[in-house]
Amino acid sequence: MAHAAPRSRGPVERTEPTDPTALFGPRAHRAAKVAVPVLIGLVYGYWAAANRRDAGPVTGWNLLFGFLTALAFALVFMALLALAPKLRREMHAVLWAAFSGIAVGFLFNQSDGSVLRSTALGLVVAAGVFAMMFYRFYTHEDATGHPAT
Repeated sequence: MAHAAPRSRGPVERTEPTDPTALFGPRAHRAAKVAVPVLIGLVYGYWAAANRRDAGPVTGWNLLFGFLTALAFALVFMALLALAPKLRREMHAVLWAAFSGIAVGFLFNQSDGSVLRSTALGLVVAAGVFAMMFYRFYTHEDATGHPAT
């Protein structure tokens, strides 16, 4: 007769189902949710400060402006990454378009562009981002925002 092998008394290791397309584990993804917006925010803040400085000397006010711009950009970016996926695909695309258009318009305005040209550039960028994001969400999600199967 066959007998079952005795069960070990040690802790049972539970493994989560892994996605075969994922290159990194859950820990790396959690770290990236904070690190990526912060790094992109720092680049954006540096860019805005450099545009405002216009090849002049670096001052304390210029550094403060760059860090505050980076902080605002990173916080809004993190909020968008957390909030937008919970919305329907239309509003999801609108939020990304508004964020992108405002960010580009603000950068252009810091390089002494007029308000009208900054607004026009921001609207053009927002329209392009909306078209791309809506197409992506429309082809990859159902109407409620869940991934299409």
